[in-house]
Amino acid sequence: MEQCSENDKWGAVSMAQQKKGLIARMLEGKERSEDYARSTLPTNRWQLFFDIFKGNFGKLVKINLLTLLFFIPLLAVVIFSVMYTEAMGALYPFGANLGVGYPVAPNMQGQSEMLALTTDTTAYLLLTLSSIIAAVGLAGGMYVVRNMVWTEGIFVANDFWRGVKLNFKNALQAALFFVIVLSLTVLMQDMVALTRVQQNLSSFQDVMLTISSILSYIFLGVATCMSFWMIALGVNYKMGFITLFKNAFLMTIGMLPQTLFFGFLALLPYLLFLIAGQGFFLMIAIMILLLFALSYTLLVWLDFAQWAFDKYINPKISGAKVGRGIYDKNALSEEGENSEATLEYHRVILAAGKSQLVARPIKPIDDELRVYDLPPSYSRDDLKKLRESKEAIVADSEAYVEEHKDDERYVEYNRQFDEREKALQEAEQGKKHRKRKTPKILEDKKK
Repeated sequence: MEQCSENDKWGAVSMAQQKKGLIARMLEGKERSEDYARSTLPTNRWQLFFDIFKGNFGKLVKINLLTLLFFIPLLAVVIFSVMYTEAMGALYPFGANLGVGYPVAPNMQGQSEMLALTTDTTAYLLLTLSSIIAAVGLAGGMYVVRNMVWTEGIFVANDFWRGVKLNFKNALQAALFFVIVLSLTVLMQDMVALTRVQQNLSSFQDVMLTISSILSYIFLGVATCMSFWMIALGVNYKMGFITLFKNAFLMTIGMLPQTLFFGFLALLPYLLFLIAGQGFFLMIAIMILLLFALSYTLLVWLDFAQWAFDKYINPKISGAKVGRGIYDKNALSEEGENSEATLEYHRVILAAGKSQLVARPIKPIDDELRVYDLPPSYSRDDLKKLRESKEAIVADSEAYVEEHKDDERYVEYNRQFDEREKALQEAEQGKKHRKRKTPKILEDKKK
């Protein structure tokens, strides 16, 4: 009866663990499940991107909707500005004096450029204010996506608001920097167009205006790249605005080809609006924006940025983790062998210790030797027989171990375990004694 009760107890515990695992998988995904192995992680950032995109698409949609909710004022300003500009173009007779016609309209030279300047001034002022609200969504979205890139288990809503609390300042800095530079660039182009219409410029003055326009566009491109790096740096490291600005500039210039390439990949969904026109393709572009455009952009950029940090920055910072989210299964390179994911995987195995069921021979249970059963009334001779039976069993087990200790499976297991332990010790000692110098690009404390 007691044995039955004990079995029922362990059966109930086992069922409870299975139910817990099912609920955990439903709520958290595989990242926080107990049977999740580091070795199942992707081996590079490309694989990690596709793994997240296809395996966590539902979470990406949720992140996109939460982020897009705070971008509504900004999108409203953009849509209203475009509609207002088109309406003014239809109402004002800007081409009335191009030919003979009736009724005669007054001279409208420069009025179009003046109207564009006035409209853009108001629109970009509102755009700057709405970017403050958009920064709330950006802060939450980039924090959740960063955790996905690190392959950490996430709860979208909870982690989103936690990201707002932790990263709103950095997101606001990046958003305001980009919007202000964009506003100044557009207003400068409007002023150049107005100057050319209202004044008679010499050839030299016209060339200088052209050069200034080209330089303003180049500066806008650099500022756009810097804004992306400010997002990535801000969500990974803790630093002031001056340090953040300087580091974003250094990353932009130092990795310009990669920045342009992955920036183009990140902005692909928005390019559909430039080629969609109206009708069916415009509806597709809108659906992509609603479903995953923003979260896709953050995923592409933060995945690439994590690769850059692991390659150039984190290995030079004491205590910084390298290789988050990826696992080098073959460990062919020194970087892969000493990556944080690889070392953590080895630590978990070594912490469990050698399995005595595998590391040495264990004689199977048989009926050859049995422990002497004491009678209800026993004497010293009975105790002696009991002791001798136990000693016989121990001696027989030791003889079995001695006979089979050189079997291939036991020798191979112990050799692999010893090599893994030695490799881990050498890797940790190498990290401990390696001279580390904090790189200039990260002068403040890491989050």
